[in-house]
Amino acid sequence: MMWEFEKAAAERGYAAVCGVDEAGAGPLAGSVYAAAVLLPDRLDLPYLNDSKKVTPKRRDKLFDKIQEKAVAFSVASVSAEEIDEMDILNARMLAMERAIKGLTPAADYALIDGNRDHGSRVAITVPHETIVKGDSLSASIAAASILAKVSRDRYMEELDRQYPEYQFARHKGYGTKLHYELLDTYGPSPVHRRTFLKKWEERRG
Repeated sequence: MMWEFEKAAAERGYAAVCGVDEAGAGPLAGSVYAAAVLLPDRLDLPYLNDSKKVTPKRRDKLFDKIQEKAVAFSVASVSAEEIDEMDILNARMLAMERAIKGLTPAADYALIDGNRDHGSRVAITVPHETIVKGDSLSASIAAASILAKVSRDRYMEELDRQYPEYQFARHKGYGTKLHYELLDTYGPSPVHRRTFLKKWEERRG
């Protein structure tokens, strides 16, 4: 079931089909992450699914297993500063493009989660297709979603140690009630996305 898109691409002559997904487009702070994964054909990974549907404990186990079994994998990120400079859509595309370019061996076709393959400045350059809810439909995209999500969560835990007053490990940068309360108390940190804080800044007057 989860291999139909990979099989269809192979039947069209593509030899190295990767799945690509990103994590962290919505938060108020931190980088957006993306991963690209080339899996061996028909690899069986129990519990593999969209990262949001997998428990944190299983995500961690899958993270290690995917890296162990993949033909190639690559994780890339785009910083909060870059997001502010170009906007989140372009930043998402750039993170995915960086992840695809980081694969060795290289992919000759990409399955991209979602329905967007370009922004105003950045586009996916390898031959590809977009798949809505691809992280639930393609094993390769699901694997990429796990690598991207776990990588970003671990990065936010690092930021939590650097900026403990913001409690990034608890809310992962998302705009929770707690996060806004901490912003009210401490103001933005160097890793906050200033373009995501415009409404908060307006409310503050």
